[in-house]
Amino acid sequence: MRLRLTPREDSYFTLFTAQAEHLVTGANLLAEMLGADRAAAKAIGKRFAEAEHDADEAAHSIMQRLNQTFVTPFDRDDIYMLASRLDDCMDFMEEAADLIVLYKIESLPPRAADVIQVLQRAAELTAEAMPKLRTMGDLADYWVEINRLENQADKAYRKLLAQLFDEIDDPKLLMKLKEIVEKLEAAADAFERVANTVESIAVKES
Repeated sequence: MRLRLTPREDSYFTLFTAQAEHLVTGANLLAEMLGADRAAAKAIGKRFAEAEHDADEAAHSIMQRLNQTFVTPFDRDDIYMLASRLDDCMDFMEEAADLIVLYKIESLPPRAADVIQVLQRAAELTAEAMPKLRTMGDLADYWVEINRLENQADKAYRKLLAQLFDEIDDPKLLMKLKEIVEKLEAAADAFERVANTVESIAVKES
């Protein structure tokens, strides 16, 4: 394995960890929206916009570091891809939260909690995994579990869609809720792409 001893190199792992911790914040804010009325959801949406901005800043810091340093802990393209895919997770969650506010959704279907719980767990595991990039050790359990969670999210998503079509008679509301749950599913897919990227990096560095 390549040496990873310089302070410049080590800063990437700190930045990736900070970026992933914003995902935990985002997933938890989504969970808060489950039982929120319209006014509370709007306030949570503002907090989410701030969290998304912080996540963007973390991603920007990684890109800026990448442009300023010659020696990197692993392949430059992989650093760029990992930062971008972490950013995708936050973007999809923020889009779901924003749509809840914009569409003035009074309440989400109960099954939405199943998908959001998966996102919360995926965010926690991702944040725990980022510091391990320093040594590339003990990461296999992470990407295996993320894959399992994504499969779980797929099943919950399909059940949620079926519930929407069974129970929602208003076509406009149905379209709005469908778009929101599609963003939640896209977030779960994005977490899996992060895990796939980490696996690819670990294989290259082993």
